[in-house]
Amino acid sequence: MSSSTMTTNNERKLTFRGGGFVVEQRTWISVLAFVALIALWQLVTATGVVSPIFLPSPMRVLRALWDLAVSGDLWRHVSASLIRIGYGWFFGTLFGVAFGLVIGLFTVSRAVGLPLVAALFPIPKIALLPLLILWLGIGEPSKVATIALSVFFPTVIATFSGVDSVPRNLIRMAQSFNVPLWRIVSQVLIPGALPGMLAGFRISIAAALLVLVAAEMIGAQYGIGAFLILTGNMMQTDRLMAGVVVVSVLGLAMSTIVSFVERRLLRWR
Repeated sequence: MSSSTMTTNNERKLTFRGGGFVVEQRTWISVLAFVALIALWQLVTATGVVSPIFLPSPMRVLRALWDLAVSGDLWRHVSASLIRIGYGWFFGTLFGVAFGLVIGLFTVSRAVGLPLVAALFPIPKIALLPLLILWLGIGEPSKVATIALSVFFPTVIATFSGVDSVPRNLIRMAQSFNVPLWRIVSQVLIPGALPGMLAGFRISIAAALLVLVAAEMIGAQYGIGAFLILTGNMMQTDRLMAGVVVVSVLGLAMSTIVSFVERRLLRWR
């Protein structure tokens, strides 16, 4: 037997590994995970492992959600929360992106802004609510300002990090062709920083939702947070869990919107 024949016999096919870390969308796995979690929840409550006083069954929670929807209380609380988080997230994101761009572009602003952000970011924003109530009153402006502050700092850090991660050779190439600064910012820096900025938006939305619920628990008549604190004090656990489900759905919906925007804006990746 010749050496070429032996080589042919010893050859084995290798699987193609060029896919790398390509992420595949498998929605059915997500749905299956939710179904399994709800089934486990139903099993735990139906077998009496956990008292229904402390953890109502999914069917009781759905019934409570239906009653809230029929009575109009659900929309009254959800609409109040959506208005607050909408205004707070918009203004926090607007000023956060602007401030992050300024810090990323200019040396003096970076020297002044980064220490301020590092010093103020760890402060729990909900702890500032009493002070904001003294300044702005107990109405909507104090709650919106608290949410905006919780959104502002993650957005600044995400924007600055995104700008700082843009390859410098792209900027130098644009400068070598005498491209104006505003075109470098709009056509090089912002597109290059978008992945980091959108990741920061995910974090800021979660932070806004957390602060929203806490702020409404402290001083609001309507809103998801006010509803949660009211039902908790009255030990209406089925309505309390219904409110928790609404908060979870809101967070999932906002994350889905960011994912949609991300797919549309980052198709070049």
